[in-house]
Amino acid sequence: MKTSNEILTKTLQMTEKMVELADLGDEAREDVGCGVLYGLLRDSAFKIRKLAEQEKESHIRQGAWPEEKEIRKGKSRR
Repeated sequence: MKTSNEILTKTLQMTEKMVELADLGDEAREDVGCGVLYGLLRDSAFKIRKLAEQEKESHIRQGAWPEEKEIRKGKSRR
């Protein structure tokens, strides 16, 4: 996999962890300030995820994401 695709994949994984952390933080928060922090973390994760997914789709359309290209042609990854 190309380095740019690996970084996009890691970015998407990071956003999942950001949302999980925000959820955990919301459950454990003790004041409004923490709520603001975890809300910002969650919102940022969603914005980053959206941009990363758009970029991934761009790579797929350009044929620069080989695994997805094979899947779309009906080939298995196995």
